[in-house]
Amino acid sequence: MKKFIIMLAVIFILSACGSQPTTVDKSEDEPKQETANNQSEQSNDKQEIEKTDKEEKPETTEENEKVETKPTYRMNENTFALEPITDANPKVALITIDDAPDKYALEMAKTLKALDAPAIFFVNGHFIHSEEKEEIIKQIHELGFTIGNHTYSHADLKTLSIEEQNEEIMSVSDKVEEIIGERPKFFRAPFGSNTDESRQLASEEKMLLMNWTYGYDWESQYMTKDALADIMVNTDLLQDGANLLMHDREWTNAALEQIVNGLREKGYELLDPALIETPPQG
Repeated sequence: MKKFIIMLAVIFILSACGSQPTTVDKSEDEPKQETANNQSEQSNDKQEIEKTDKEEKPETTEENEKVETKPTYRMNENTFALEPITDANPKVALITIDDAPDKYALEMAKTLKALDAPAIFFVNGHFIHSEEKEEIIKQIHELGFTIGNHTYSHADLKTLSIEEQNEEIMSVSDKVEEIIGERPKFFRAPFGSNTDESRQLASEEKMLLMNWTYGYDWESQYMTKDALADIMVNTDLLQDGANLLMHDREWTNAALEQIVNGLREKGYELLDPALIETPPQG
């Protein structure tokens, strides 16, 4: 009996030992958990830094990228030539095209665009009498060219009443604004014939009143491509800051590329109208 009791005791002890839970050493897993926590904290810190950088450095927008062009030339009111305001290149020439858009203005604009040659297109209101002509003005502007005011009917302003002069000038500025969203900054009177009224209106409208240095394409002996190109480039009147007058004409359209290349061969830079000082806007 005593032996039986001892055997039961041994079995009980062995059973108790077998039921003890197995202890797992977590010492190897703890560093991994700590590393994971550190990586999580570093990731959060990185996100905070990137967030701060974005807040401090806002994304560049198209509006922020626009740089205002400052005038570097002004027009001589006596000679109508363009002169440097500071240390800009004095050897420049300005191309202007009057009587647009008659028949060739858009083709001329495309030629000038291909040559990277800036210009002012002075428009007559009586040519903008259809949606097609309005679209041409819009396209010329979208090609990057400046649109100027050349009155409605191309009449000599000195022969008109004050009211008629007002209508000749203001109707064109209004129409141009309707088409391209901005009013002209340059005004040229037909025949260069200005009056006290036209000067006052130009001033009130913040337009630079502009005539020209020379032009030839209305003279019969220069109504061919080669004759016009030759005189425009080789005349003695070509000088620094020359303000060149041309028109929307078949022969001028044909000669335009030769004229641009000839001026450049003589060392002239073609002047961007945006660099010309005009009356303060607003």
